[in-house]
Amino acid sequence: MKKTLIAASAALALLATGALAQSYGIKPGDKLQLEVLEDPSLNRTLLVLPDGTVSVPFAGTVNAQGRTVAEIQAAITAALAPNFATTPTVSVSVGELGQRAAGTAAGGTGGLIPVYAIGEVATPGKIDVRKGTTLLQFLAQSGGLSKFAATSRIQLRRVDPKTGQETVYKFNYKAVQDGGSAPTIVLRPGDVIVVPERRLFE
Repeated sequence: MKKTLIAASAALALLATGALAQSYGIKPGDKLQLEVLEDPSLNRTLLVLPDGTVSVPFAGTVNAQGRTVAEIQAAITAALAPNFATTPTVSVSVGELGQRAAGTAAGGTGGLIPVYAIGEVATPGKIDVRKGTTLLQFLAQSGGLSKFAATSRIQLRRVDPKTGQETVYKFNYKAVQDGGSAPTIVLRPGDVIVVPERRLFE
């Protein structure tokens, strides 16, 4: 495992200096850094999902798997362009390579389980939480939501490892903020919390 981490660190260092950035094909689990000069509120970390896509406010879903940073940057620029008077200045870089440490994929170690957050959250990506953590506790632990978050339409997506069947649980965080009660949803390994972008008048 130590050799794997060292190799990943070395590869990331090369990417940072541009030695591999031109040819490296982005993979699920990688994290990208997005910066938009004309609108810093769009600056964020983008997690490449298992289906190879990233989610960008005002641009929607952009395919990233197998593409180089330059190709992803061009795709995001084109998707964002209709929202600006002139073509925005977009910068995309590799922030972190995906890690798949042995022994943590199924149930975690040391009483921790892997949970994933995507969309309008402060800290997207994989977060290890203690067994028994609820969805509401997770939202607090992960740093909260962005100002673009549709707080009434949060989803928890859970796949049954035996059947492959996905169940979607809806969670209205806005109702909690307004003093309402929240369902107690205890997280399980592999759960994905999806926080969509709010609509124009939402």
